[in-house]
Amino acid sequence: MSVRAKKHLGQHFLNDETIAEKIANSLSYKGYDDVLEIGPGMGVLTKYLLKKDVTTHVIEIDSESVDYLKNNYLHLANRIIEKDFLKYDLSQVFDDKPFAIIGNFPYNISSQIVFKTLEMRAQIPEFSGMFQKEVAQRICSKEGSKVYGILSVLTQAFYDADYLFTVPPNVFSPPPKVDSGVLRLTRKDNYSLPCDEKLFFRVVKTAFQQRRKTLRNSLKIFDLSDNIKANAIFGQRPEQLSVPEFIELTSLLENDKN
Repeated sequence: MSVRAKKHLGQHFLNDETIAEKIANSLSYKGYDDVLEIGPGMGVLTKYLLKKDVTTHVIEIDSESVDYLKNNYLHLANRIIEKDFLKYDLSQVFDDKPFAIIGNFPYNISSQIVFKTLEMRAQIPEFSGMFQKEVAQRICSKEGSKVYGILSVLTQAFYDADYLFTVPPNVFSPPPKVDSGVLRLTRKDNYSLPCDEKLFFRVVKTAFQQRRKTLRNSLKIFDLSDNIKANAIFGQRPEQLSVPEFIELTSLLENDKN
């Protein structure tokens, strides 16, 4: 059985059952009773999820795929959500219950899927799926890496990120021109920040918009006082700062305004 891969790659089909099963096995299935698969396509991953001791739900906007799933996975039919994940209010399905997210994500919206997950982190203890390899690596990268950026910091502020394995083009038909990568996010025990979270998001995004500049220059928009600008942290570039240091930076800015 095959499933359509990411839309911006054209019409590519995952034809390796072993890869699908490995993705399904990447979750621990502990601490929640429900799993939501995003973009199931023709169900190559779904059938392995249905073997797990959880309730599987799928969300899919392609009507052809929805029809296929309804006809071939009859016991799943009432758990198929024909909606856009990015726009749909998932409380209509899960209320305030915890659930995990998994999927072979459309590459063109994969970052937005992560951002929505961060917004809903109180309900999502675990997340795993397939991205374009460079995006998966970026999410999991640490400070000092050339690919370390906004996605890395914001995700790792709330989740432990593990790059699991690379998926080569030859498991798709026809093969795409890029590798894919599978990662897992495991929510941290303490997933609230000891600083203003909205300010934290704003600081991280502003800093990396001018990543070659020192923080003293890239964060001028915050109207830094002379006292705070003297702090050594402002002499660094954003990719040099760890997640705890970005939290410290946000607290400095927060206190500078009080």
